Amino acid sequence: MTIKAIQEELIDEFSMFEDWEERYQYMIDLGKSLPLIDDEYKTQEHLIKGCQSRVWVNAQMQNDKVIFTADSDAIITKGIIAILIRVFSNQSPKDIIDADTDFIDKIGLKEHLSPTRANGLVSMIKQLKMYAIAYQTQLN
Repeated sequence: MTIKAIQEELIDEFSMFEDWEERYQYMIDLGKSLPLIDDEYKTQEHLIKGCQSRVWVNAQMQNDKVIFTADSDAIITKGIIAILIRVFSNQSPKDIIDADTDFIDKIGLKEHLSPTRANGLVSMIKQLKMYAIAYQTQLN
C-alpha cells in the first residue's frame, strides 16, 4: 500500500469519530498495536530529540524497504508515533523522503496537541525522514 493510500485510510478512520475525546482514545488504541522496539534499542542514540516524552525509534532496511519499530513512555505520544510508523514503515526510502505529511492537518492532529507535543510530532517526522535519507544514500 502506498504512503498516500495509508494516509487516506487514516483520514477516513479519524473522520468516523465525533469528537477529539474519541480520537484520542483511538490514538491510544493505535499505540497499543505499535510494533514494539527491542529493549536493546531503548538507548540515548535511539531517543528522538525534541520530544517532551521519551520516544525511541529504530529503523532497519529489509528488501529495500525501511521497517520502523518504536516505543514511548507516554500513551498519547505512543499513539502519535504509531500513526507515523503505520504511514512510513515498509516503504522505500525515496517514498518516505518525498512524502508530504498534510494528512496530519487533515485529521486535525496538530491543532489538538499541546505546543510541546506538536514540536515532538515534527521531531518524530524529521527523525523518520533522516533514517530514510541515510538508507537512500546507501542505495545510491
